[in-house]
Amino acid sequence: MVKILAVCGAGLGSSFACQMSTEAVLKELNVEAQMDHTDISSVSGAHADIIMAAKNFEKQFERFTIDCPTIFLERLVDKNEIREKLVPVLKELGKL
Repeated sequence: MVKILAVCGAGLGSSFACQMSTEAVLKELNVEAQMDHTDISSVSGAHADIIMAAKNFEKQFERFTIDCPTIFLERLVDKNEIREKLVPVLKELGKL
């Protein structure tokens, strides 16, 4: 099972919307995953296999040491973009 964390500024609205869209894509791909969402200030202590966040947070992530792939999305709820960026990472991790 892959653990995926959706991240946004406050850890509420947009990260939860991203989580829901990502869960739909994972279901289509038949990938078993545990998903959660959090705020950006909590991301450094989080343990995940993949982190997903909005592209506008990319600079803020530079201050963190994160030892897992991070996917930056232009549109957090765009299932096509999520699928396009998530599938190669899942393959690299041996989850697909």
